[in-house]
Amino acid sequence: MEPNPCLACGACCASFRVSFYWAEADAAAGGVTPTELTTVVSPYRVAMRGTDQVHPHCIALAGEVGTQVHCRIYQQRPSPCREFRASWENGERNETCERARARYSLPPLAPALSTVK
Repeated sequence: MEPNPCLACGACCASFRVSFYWAEADAAAGGVTPTELTTVVSPYRVAMRGTDQVHPHCIALAGEVGTQVHCRIYQQRPSPCREFRASWENGERNETCERARARYSLPPLAPALSTVK
């Protein structure tokens, strides 16, 4: 099994605004993302703090982009993070992943070689 490339990357967490519906935050019934780690961007949307900056960097991202990273709130992360897929995960290229990696001079991920029997 290939290691998860995201554990040595984190470029997406330090490249884009992570905005989502406010009710995903734990201040709302059923919400799970820590409200104190969010900032209001509109009446119905919040963003992870740090991702609404000119040079985004999610407050929940720990470690060094491109070396070793982890999300401090992985089990409580919002839907944009849950839905984001690394390029070639599920066999599909993700141009957004590749754009984030390029921002940190990281090469695009390669498709996994399938073994044919």
